Amino acid sequence: MTFQQAQSRAARLREEIAGHNRRYYVDNAPVISDFEYDILMQEIMYIEQMFPDLRSADSPTQKPGSDLDAKERGFARYAHKYPMLSLSNTYSEEELIEFDQRIRKGTELPFGYVCELKLDGTAICLSYEQGRLAKALTRGDGSIGDDVVQNILAIKEIPKQLPAGNYPPSFEVRGEVILPFEAFDRLNQSRQQNEESLFANPRNAAAGSLKLLDSAEVAQRGLQCYFHHLPEAQVTATLHSELLRMAASWGLPVLHSITIDGKQETTIQVCRNMEEALAFIRHWNKKRTSLPFAIDGVVVKVNELALQLALGMTAKSPRWATAFKYKAEQAETRLLSVDYQVGRTGSITPVANLSPVLLSGTVVKRASLHNADQIALLDIRLSDTVLVEKGGEIIPKITGVLTQFRPLEAPPIAFITHCPQCGSLLVKEEQEAKSFCPNIWECPPQIMGRILHFMSRKAMNILGGEALVEQLFKRGWVHKGSDLYKLTKEQLLGLDNFGEKSAQNLLTSIADSLSAPFSRVLFGLGIRHVGEATAKYLASRFGAIEALEQASEKELTESPEVGEVLARSIRNFFAQPVNQILIQELTDCGIQMREAPRNRISDALLNKQIVISGNFSISREAIKELIEQHGGKTTGQPSAQTDYLLAGAKAGPAKLQKAAKLQLKIISQEELNSLINNGQ
Repeated sequence: MTFQQAQSRAARLREEIAGHNRRYYVDNAPVISDFEYDILMQEIMYIEQMFPDLRSADSPTQKPGSDLDAKERGFARYAHKYPMLSLSNTYSEEELIEFDQRIRKGTELPFGYVCELKLDGTAICLSYEQGRLAKALTRGDGSIGDDVVQNILAIKEIPKQLPAGNYPPSFEVRGEVILPFEAFDRLNQSRQQNEESLFANPRNAAAGSLKLLDSAEVAQRGLQCYFHHLPEAQVTATLHSELLRMAASWGLPVLHSITIDGKQETTIQVCRNMEEALAFIRHWNKKRTSLPFAIDGVVVKVNELALQLALGMTAKSPRWATAFKYKAEQAETRLLSVDYQVGRTGSITPVANLSPVLLSGTVVKRASLHNADQIALLDIRLSDTVLVEKGGEIIPKITGVLTQFRPLEAPPIAFITHCPQCGSLLVKEEQEAKSFCPNIWECPPQIMGRILHFMSRKAMNILGGEALVEQLFKRGWVHKGSDLYKLTKEQLLGLDNFGEKSAQNLLTSIADSLSAPFSRVLFGLGIRHVGEATAKYLASRFGAIEALEQASEKELTESPEVGEVLARSIRNFFAQPVNQILIQELTDCGIQMREAPRNRISDALLNKQIVISGNFSISREAIKELIEQHGGKTTGQPSAQTDYLLAGAKAGPAKLQKAAKLQLKIISQEELNSLINNGQ
């Protein structure tokens, strides 16, 4: 490889890795496996070793990936007291032995290792002051992180105030936020029912959950957190293992062991040498599929703190620790056929039917093929031998095709052109990956899917499942949510497996649903791209169905939580006459079509529109609530209708410039308080 070839390849690799970093850390939607990503990293490391002049400060080999989003997310940002670096990693036992040999060459002192399960989650750094939780910073770019303390407090294991103990007056503790398999499966099932994009694995779900603006939603997700590091702790200790025991004694969750199949298994092991460390790694490679959460390897750390300090760190990772990563478990099987499922919004999902194969302790028979683009990308054909693995050990996915085993006449998969249920010609919008059936009011799976969604627990919470909805639909009694309120006991008593009690219970739950808050009604309408959290935001932002229905696409996108795709979806929903009839019928039934009024403290900011930008002494959500309590409204972007721009630390330059151009009044948090206190 010439210098020019290396320079060109390194530039392409940096661009490719930067894109993968964003998809992994910011979007929480990676498109390649960790193993494939590590191969790219190894290639650029090799190029930089061969041509040192190509190494630069902005190379991915010199800095960790960043979870900081350029868009304002409502979180204050702070500098880390100590950099949050990433770990070097290997998939090879030989390289782990070389890691041990490098350390032994540099010291004559005896030392050992601490081996810990490498939890597959997202890193967090907590700061405690006088035993009270003060900040919770994400890794960010390693130097600066987002303060997600309100979301961290939604994790029940995290103590807001430590009990009395001998902890330092001020200290940091670092750990991993994870989402157990059971909670992950429950979350994805809910998202699938709502036709929201699924999280690829628990790690992405945990990272995405920490960046939610609604801490109440975070509390429902079932996150857990375990700590593994105390940087520069002001306590008397000589070993890393001692620090972990101290942290646990202070009331912080540290995962020392776990019960599997009735047996207590050690998850943090002090090892005298690398041979013992390798035995621990091999043990957990066999046991990892029995864990209730995802791990992707084992972290090996020098136990002696003095040696850790002497070894120091590179620009990107500590020299005294490394991660041994497990390869994802794969299985070979044969593609038998492809089915096509129709969702409640008309989305068409191809599903591969496979020869049954045992994978991670369960028999896999089906796997999603996602969309036509994915089929083309894999170049998958009927009767192909395919590689299947479980994303995050939960969701089966086809990751490759073994073309050397392909039958000579294996036919390509021709993606369907018409709906498999109603025969309508499918449509595919340019910005969409999926094809859709446009026959929304006559296609049976869409009709029944919308009714089920309307009845779901997080929407109207009406008793009943697929069997009930199918009977009601086939008898012609229910075609939309509002039809449920017309059902009679006599009708219900004629259904299969329905007696007096079950009929009365259903009618009672239908009556009770009339008091469901507007946000749940809005979620139940099934507007495409409007999930539970978005429905809550829209209900709070617009207050009533009439205001949302009349909002233009421009007015919608002025809200920070509404992008162009969502705005178009909302406008398209309200533009359809059938949806207008549905809303009118629901209104006539007495369903809540406006947000319940909040307790207003005063009218000091009555009808004032305020744009918020920057960081404040309290959270962004608390600022919004304060404004609303005094009669004001918050909007996302400055406009001619805006009364004030509330600017805090690090206010967005674009908003400040636009406010100045519109000659808007820019106020501080103190001036806002003065407006409220003076009633002006």
